Amino acid sequence: MLSQEGGFGKTYLAQDSDKLNEPCVIKQLAPRIEGHWALKKAVELFEKEAQRLQQLGENPQIPKLLAYFEQDNCLYLVQQFIDGQNLLEELEMRREGDIWLRCYSEKEIREFLLNLLPVLHFVHEHGVVHRDIKPQNIIRRNTPSELMGDLVLIDFGSSKELKPTLNLKVGTSIGSHGYSAIEQIRDGLAYPASDLFSVGATCFHLMTGMSPFQLWAEHGYGWINNWEKYLNYPISDELAHIIDRLLKKDIEQRYQSAVEVIADLKEAQKYPFVLPPLAEVSEQLVPPTEIFPRNRNTEFKKWLLAGAAVLLFVAGEFWYWSVRQSQIRNDTDTQPSIQPAVKRELGQPESNKRRFALIKTFNLIYDSVSSLAISPDSKTILTNSVLGTKLWSLVTKQEISVFDAHNGKVNVVAIDPVGTKFVTGSEDTTIKIWNLATGQEIRTLQKHTRGIHALAISPDGKLLASGGDDNSVRLWNLNTGEELVSFYNHNQRISSLAFDSEGKMLVSASFDGTVIIWDAKAQKLLRTLDSSYSKVYFTNFIKKPGSTSNNSVIASYNSDIRMWNPITGDKIRSFRGHSQPITSTAISSQRNLLASGSSDRTIKLWNLNTGELLTTLEGHSGKVESLAFNRDGNILVSAAKDRTIKVWQISHF
Repeated sequence: MLSQEGGFGKTYLAQDSDKLNEPCVIKQLAPRIEGHWALKKAVELFEKEAQRLQQLGENPQIPKLLAYFEQDNCLYLVQQFIDGQNLLEELEMRREGDIWLRCYSEKEIREFLLNLLPVLHFVHEHGVVHRDIKPQNIIRRNTPSELMGDLVLIDFGSSKELKPTLNLKVGTSIGSHGYSAIEQIRDGLAYPASDLFSVGATCFHLMTGMSPFQLWAEHGYGWINNWEKYLNYPISDELAHIIDRLLKKDIEQRYQSAVEVIADLKEAQKYPFVLPPLAEVSEQLVPPTEIFPRNRNTEFKKWLLAGAAVLLFVAGEFWYWSVRQSQIRNDTDTQPSIQPAVKRELGQPESNKRRFALIKTFNLIYDSVSSLAISPDSKTILTNSVLGTKLWSLVTKQEISVFDAHNGKVNVVAIDPVGTKFVTGSEDTTIKIWNLATGQEIRTLQKHTRGIHALAISPDGKLLASGGDDNSVRLWNLNTGEELVSFYNHNQRISSLAFDSEGKMLVSASFDGTVIIWDAKAQKLLRTLDSSYSKVYFTNFIKKPGSTSNNSVIASYNSDIRMWNPITGDKIRSFRGHSQPITSTAISSQRNLLASGSSDRTIKLWNLNTGELLTTLEGHSGKVESLAFNRDGNILVSAAKDRTIKVWQISHF
């Protein structure tokens, strides 16, 4: 038996005879409580736990539900057995008698957060709040998972489904005092931010050995205002800031998502705070769990002497981080918020001013976007990120999901024409194919030997083209993941790829200055267009509305764009107007528009038929790195180095 009989039942360790006696856990609900309401509530929570495990068990850091049934007036839940010990047991093993040998170090707390937060983000993305996160409900596997981290989140008996408004009906408070946020205990409300408070309380317990419950019993929520005084070793300002924000009593001041915490942790890792050797004494004694901190005069003298030796070091670090945080805040606060002017070009009709309008701005804060794609229904956008790949609502500007399965930076993203799959290419040399509706990874493609920088999907959704730093262009069957052919005619990075409207031809651009057209069906080279000594950043096919064939192909060289006949190779025209190199392009054949973004921080819109410059859109304060039209061509989305995404409305065409 894993647990003693309580008010609700027992938990057993068992063997599944249908699976070669594989160990499993059986929870029996046989409540010994009086009152119809209490019994009904117990059954409801037990059933909800089964539902949550079935819903979330696909994640290797959550136990799988194996069975759920009723027998002899008792309910039974059978779940995967996790071989390991919970973190409270792990912490207790570090204690001898009444003294602690060593609590979790700063490095261990950082590793704990980066291990646990992704699975918590997964739980929240599936519309569930756990409501009872504490050391007892986190198990460390004896054999770490090869798929994800070695921590497993258990006990979803208290979990609650999120409503679409992210607001729950007031009900019975559920959770553990000291670990649970005030809105959860006082009002029965639960949000993702409520779980994050519990994560902060868990970190505190692991760092100090002090139970937040005991502190809460004596001081209520007062202890969170001076939690740092219970520490017995110094921690960096960066980690202290993260724990402090996790433990905010006011939910509005707390982190709102696990992704925000991960972003701060990764930002801190770029500029790690290095403690002097004296502060890394592994044999330092940490007190047993207590309500009030013990007398620290002796310790204070010791630290005073040590502190004198490192005063200049700490002061320098403090000054550096104060200035840096101020710069970050200033960067964030000074993001452009006014509507940008639409610059009228010479000879442009005055009415063109009304054709373009900025309707939304996304302030990203943490990182800039260099690749984006709009879903076919124009409701969401996909972007690359230092955290992986992000899916945003184009309507509410809210982040919907973060997909982080690569082992390196994601350089490029693409969505299939139907909107059922998306593809990511990474610096880790892999390509991943995902289900857009569920966010689940479908497969990984591994043939490139260096980072991926270009992706294209054929109009019928059957072919995928990829290219990158290994100078190769590869064609894949998007449905099966089979590699069909590889081309090695470029001798520098493949920067851009595009299929024609029928999926018969593929065009590739390279930093070697060449643009090559391939027969995607016969899998052979058709034509190399005139080369240049300039790098080619972007290329695409152009098809006039109503036409059955592709009329031209374009490519961007330095500060101009060139157009050719793809069959004859004859040059048709050039588009010139940017004062600095062109760094992104997008085409709307439906509206006969070409958009170009540049290091000069502007976006120019051109008439594809005549080459006329229609409008210059101004508003970004950094290099425009990515552009995309929606399917109808009435929305243009731009992303720039200034850490913003802007959405432009196009009308009267």
